[in-house]
Amino acid sequence: MFNLYYFLHVYFLSKEIKYLCTKFINSMNQGQLLKIAQEYGSPVYVYDAEKIASQYNRLTKAFSGVKTLKINYAVKALSNISILKYLKSLGSGIDTVSIQEVQLGLAAGFTADKIIFTPNGVALSEIEEAAKLGIQINIDNLSVLEQFGTKHPNVPVCIRINPHVMAGGNSNISVGHIDSKFGISIHQIPHLLRIVENTKMNINGIHMHTGSDILDIDVFLHASEILFDTAKKFKDLKFVDFGSGFKVPYTAGDIETNIEELGEKLSAKFNNFCKEYGRELTLAFEPGKFLVSESGNFLTQVNAVKQTTSTVFAQVDSGFNHLIRPMFYGSHHDIDNISNPKGRERFYSVVGYICETDTFGSNRRITEITEGDILRFKNAGAYCFSMASNYNSRFRPAEVLWHDNKAQLIRKRETFNDIINNQIAIDFNVKKEKQTVKK
Repeated sequence: MFNLYYFLHVYFLSKEIKYLCTKFINSMNQGQLLKIAQEYGSPVYVYDAEKIASQYNRLTKAFSGVKTLKINYAVKALSNISILKYLKSLGSGIDTVSIQEVQLGLAAGFTADKIIFTPNGVALSEIEEAAKLGIQINIDNLSVLEQFGTKHPNVPVCIRINPHVMAGGNSNISVGHIDSKFGISIHQIPHLLRIVENTKMNINGIHMHTGSDILDIDVFLHASEILFDTAKKFKDLKFVDFGSGFKVPYTAGDIETNIEELGEKLSAKFNNFCKEYGRELTLAFEPGKFLVSESGNFLTQVNAVKQTTSTVFAQVDSGFNHLIRPMFYGSHHDIDNISNPKGRERFYSVVGYICETDTFGSNRRITEITEGDILRFKNAGAYCFSMASNYNSRFRPAEVLWHDNKAQLIRKRETFNDIINNQIAIDFNVKKEKQTVKK
């Protein structure tokens, strides 16, 4: 028995080592990132396709205990059409929040049945436009629900509830609490049921999303009981949607949502619910950050190193026009100097070139920086490029996908023509010339 145990231990350990070695070989290294910065310029976003696939497979494996699982990638996290096409190739559907994201999904090749539309505060006409395309509608407003149900009682509709669960890593991304603008309050369920009864509308799904960067799986499990209790009130459901909000690690040794434990416990609860409900339903999630955050690297070049009386600033060729999360959410992105990875460490405050206070990180321990070095910001896959702007009339950067051990450009760097393309210049001299003629 001991020999058998030893054999199995060595066998599986060797498989794990082989897996890790393969992963290391196929993933990007610092030398490859430097080559990308040299070829495509700086600043530039670089995404590792292998990491996206790894996260997608990890999630599906964690919930392999349910009969039907549906993963709808949250497009708002990173909306490049090549990223959408890649996720489609993995088997993912998509979660959209605007009619433009719906159109982008269709352009990426997703069929209507693979798209859910979960807007907030949009006009009824936008919801109707998505419904006309055959997209799954998700409504989170009693007034809109009544209007839509009255006009389109036969169109399948999912209802987004607000479970009144405070969760998330920042108040801006906690969306399930009592004062949130998102979802229909669980205290309004009687009103909701009256609307459904009066309009005879077709409710085929129940949805919630409590927030982002949720670490404690008990939050999900507690909210699931609220969602299941609500779902029991509807007799013809096809799916139950838990949104997402899984926390990813932002630095070495950082804690993250235990997806495997959540999968085991929530799958058991879901399967029990389906037995009580009387038939198998689909379990749905809408991850964004979990799938793409760790795949992203943002590369910037150091324009200047500035010593003040108390601080050494590394001033880079970017700002919150390209990466606003540290300034908007207080988010942490590890920063390293890939031009000098083995240098002596010093403390730097990394700041941008925008005419505002745009500090990416204060007093960070980074290997010695000189002008022209390339700095890498990690965890730059989610809500980074998608929140970029042209503030200060700066160009948005290029995007590159690392796939099959090679770099592929998936968005060209903007030019001045992109800045001015939709602007209309008025000729203010015309009127002046006419007035001169009259005199």
